[in-house]
This record gives sequence, C-alpha cells and structure tokens, in this order.
Amino acid sequence: MTMTDPIADMLTRIRNGIQVRRKSVDMPASKMKSSIALTMKEEGYLADVEVVDEGGPRNVLRLHLKYDRDGNPAIQEIVRISKPGCRVYRSADLVPEVRRGLGVAIVTTSKGVMSGRKAREMGIGGEILCSIF
Repeated sequence: MTMTDPIADMLTRIRNGIQVRRKSVDMPASKMKSSIALTMKEEGYLADVEVVDEGGPRNVLRLHLKYDRDGNPAIQEIVRISKPGCRVYRSADLVPEVRRGLGVAIVTTSKGVMSGRKAREMGIGGEILCSIF
C-alpha cells in the first residue's frame, strides 16, 4: 500500500516513540527523511541517526531519541506544516520563528533541507515542512 505523506508518518513515529519513552524509532528510509533527521540532529533534537540494512527490500532509518537526565524528551512538540493537500512556501524573510527562536522550523530549499534559522541567514526561502519545539 502506498503512503500519501511519508514525512507525516515519520513525525508521528517520533511523537509516538517519545510518548512511550523508546530509545530509538525505526522507519523506512528515504533521502528526504534522512536529511530531515540529520537537520534535527544538528539542531540537538536527536541523539543519533543511522541507516540500517536489514537485508530486506528497503533500508531502515533508525532515529535515536534524545532525553535529558530527568527523562524529559528533547522534543516537546513536533508539527507538520506543509501537507500534500496544502503546500506552504515562504520567502527568506517570512520563514517562521518557532516559539521566538526556542524551536526550529525545517525548510526544504533549493540548497537542500535545513533549519529555518540557517535558511534566513542564507537568504533562501522554500517549503516549510515542520516545526519542532
């Protein structure tokens, strides 16, 4: 069965994994999901990202979730913004600040997937994929 929104599926798997306090979450790998996960790791929301070859038809993307010493997750909220039915594009000066700079928006641009902060610095707009706090 085909999936209409694999990015929303990825974010839901992360959200569900955090709710049950899992150390890692597995999902089918793709270039887009890998680049989103690497951006989340750069921003400090994930402990590690790895692509595992389990011998099946597709590789598996394994995301190691990050928690503090008290067991609180690094990701408090993760929301999909641009959806297949309603794409959201913004120019560089209109890329949103999440929670006044405490969170991060993930943007796909002509230069690749990056955080909203980096896109504003480079002066590049694009599609706003999700926001994380």
